[in-house]
Amino acid sequence: MRIGRSPAPAIQTKVVVLTADAAFADSVRATFSASAQIGLDIVNGRLAERDGQIDVAGATVVVADVDSADESELQALERLMPRIGNWPPVVAVTQSFDGDVARRLMQMRVADFLVKPVSPVELVRTCARVAKPPAGAETTQAQIFTFLPAVGGAGVTTLAVQTAMLLLNSGARGKSSTCLVDLDFQHGACAVYLDIEPRLNLSEIEPRPERLDRQLLEVMISQHPSGLAVVAAPNRPAEMRLFDPDVVTRLLDLVSSHFDYVVFDMPRTWFSWTDSVLLGSDRLFVVSETTVPGLRHAKQLVDAIRERLGEGPQPQVIINRFVPKMFSPGLRKSDIEQAIGDAFLACIPNDYGLVREAIDRGVPLEDVKKGNKITLQLKKLVLPPGAAKTAKETADGAKKFKLSWARS
Repeated sequence: MRIGRSPAPAIQTKVVVLTADAAFADSVRATFSASAQIGLDIVNGRLAERDGQIDVAGATVVVADVDSADESELQALERLMPRIGNWPPVVAVTQSFDGDVARRLMQMRVADFLVKPVSPVELVRTCARVAKPPAGAETTQAQIFTFLPAVGGAGVTTLAVQTAMLLLNSGARGKSSTCLVDLDFQHGACAVYLDIEPRLNLSEIEPRPERLDRQLLEVMISQHPSGLAVVAAPNRPAEMRLFDPDVVTRLLDLVSSHFDYVVFDMPRTWFSWTDSVLLGSDRLFVVSETTVPGLRHAKQLVDAIRERLGEGPQPQVIINRFVPKMFSPGLRKSDIEQAIGDAFLACIPNDYGLVREAIDRGVPLEDVKKGNKITLQLKKLVLPPGAAKTAKETADGAKKFKLSWARS
């Protein structure tokens, strides 16, 4: 879970200081106590003793006093940095200058570092400088759409891919930067559906998650000819892949800070990082099918999510591949609404032939049949008011692309 926050204006500046040095703590108190606009939270102790855990909720700046001669202290700081993410900035304070340590701190993306003894003026100026985002810097997070299956084979990947394409083409002046992230690291199908090569290598990132930056992310992004960015790992069907939650959340924080829209295709299995993904979502869709077991599983999943997330994003149920029943036996829409309750959002019409052709060709549904009923329904669900027309105009004006059967 992200324990940092996006930079935002605040009435009071909050500085969190972690130190085991009583003299430095007294100096910090004397430095910041003169201003009523600065809230100070001093955490006594060594970072290694806390295993890199520190509460920075609402903080504007974090000052970490670390013993650079102690490897466990540096490792604890390395674990802390990906948990914090892009905000708040961290200022490291060390007792002596060392070139190797300085390079290591820079690799961790520490905002700045100071060497003791630290003068009050230097500390204040440094905190004020790092707390101010650079001019023109992006401070907004992506709009995140998450698709979670209630049952296997519900068509989550198809809906996630098509939603990403709709969001990509929803910009008023061209395409909106959009990233599709396949979080099913064992059986993910997004790259296969789009006929592109998956490039994400979490095993390379896991030993040193702090290495994951914009440059490395770009290497691990697969680009679709439409302009859609895809983050997907090669399938490992014979492996149960369990990754450190910090690695996954670091990846997702980085993605969400560099795109307008992010679409998550979730696995059915609940992992240690699943709560973090769901909590960070703007729209959370539970996808199921038109069967009695499917409706029951959807209802149970909605109840479980509400219990776990509390006041977080509210799950909305989408029933995929729905066939209206007039006089023939079978589940009707009224039955679905009754079974799911207030979490029910909509039904996506069934067009298995269209979906199968799109998957076999490795292209979006719109490339097979423009204005198809699946896309039209999804537009109503995911695009903001007035954006559906923009998406259509953008798609019509764009040059059609074709994918070959050859894999890159």
